[in-house]
Amino acid sequence: CLEIRLRVLGSEHPQVTALYNSIGCMYAVQGKYGEALLYHQENLDIRRQVLGSEHPHVAESYNNIGEVYRKQGKYAKAMIQHQTSLEIKLRVYG
Repeated sequence: CLEIRLRVLGSEHPQVTALYNSIGCMYAVQGKYGEALLYHQENLDIRRQVLGSEHPHVAESYNNIGEVYRKQGKYAKAMIQHQTSLEIKLRVYG
């Protein structure tokens, strides 16, 4: 499904980034944290490039990466990601 969407829609299409996010979440649920981080990081990279660094979807991506780190017990790394997400949301929403 991802390969088809990439080919048809291109890597910057919202449906493609949503799919990266979904795959990352599914890997995290399965305990495959390395794979989850790869998909969430790709999602973050594309969203920052397309939407800019001050967008709620970018904040969501940071939060998802933080959740993977939290599940791994890497609390310091998780906190950095969650803090970045919070800072973006505060700037966007006030």
